[in-house]
Amino acid sequence: MTLSGRVALVTGASQGIGHECAIRLAASGTTVAVAARNQDKLNELVKQIEASGGKAFAFPVDVADEEQVKAAFKAAIGQLGKIDILVNNAGITRDQLVMRMKRADWDAVLNTNLTSAYLCIQQAIGSMLKQRWGRIINITSIFGQMGQAGQANYAASKAGLIGLTMAIAREVASRNITCNAVAPGFIETAMTSGFTDEFRHKALKMVPLGRVGTPEDVASAVAFLASEEASYITGHVLNVNGGMLMG
Repeated sequence: MTLSGRVALVTGASQGIGHECAIRLAASGTTVAVAARNQDKLNELVKQIEASGGKAFAFPVDVADEEQVKAAFKAAIGQLGKIDILVNNAGITRDQLVMRMKRADWDAVLNTNLTSAYLCIQQAIGSMLKQRWGRIINITSIFGQMGQAGQANYAASKAGLIGLTMAIAREVASRNITCNAVAPGFIETAMTSGFTDEFRHKALKMVPLGRVGTPEDVASAVAFLASEEASYITGHVLNVNGGMLMG
């Protein structure tokens, strides 16, 4: 699944799923613009990709800040010429029972996880429309499909990404642009590292494949959806959850 000549921008690329998506896309021949808040981690990722023979460039950005998003995309397109593939991966959690959840925590999660995807798509879409080719891939979550107690904000943001995916897919399909989502289940990342052993044990009982997923599992799905092999797939939610949720 070569993507030689393509340019991808991955948000939330400093760690976890975004980090692995950037590495996987670069290995497929894509020039990768890596975006996140942490400049040092982005620089390390660029060096890692370059050491493996790939091409990568760092663009520090807080995706919850509209002006920073506009500036980062302008810089990326100015330096790399275009954006063919957009991976909206940036996400945070601010978990709390809804009766105790602060409005600031609701807003922070919705802005980072959902509104940022709208902002990034808006900035990248012009390049895709111009060349009549594009891949937009939104990283949602199994909890956006089935809900999760204590994560009303997170689940709402991820469910919103699924609706956004389908709406955008219908808007741009005639221009040979696809828009899909990947819904990870229980994946071993920094975000899940704080889970208790008791929670992990209960979670694994719900996974038919009997193991925790890896960022590489998700990156493989992203690379496929970015490829020509997935050219007839759009508006789809690809589950990467070990069978935890079916149907």
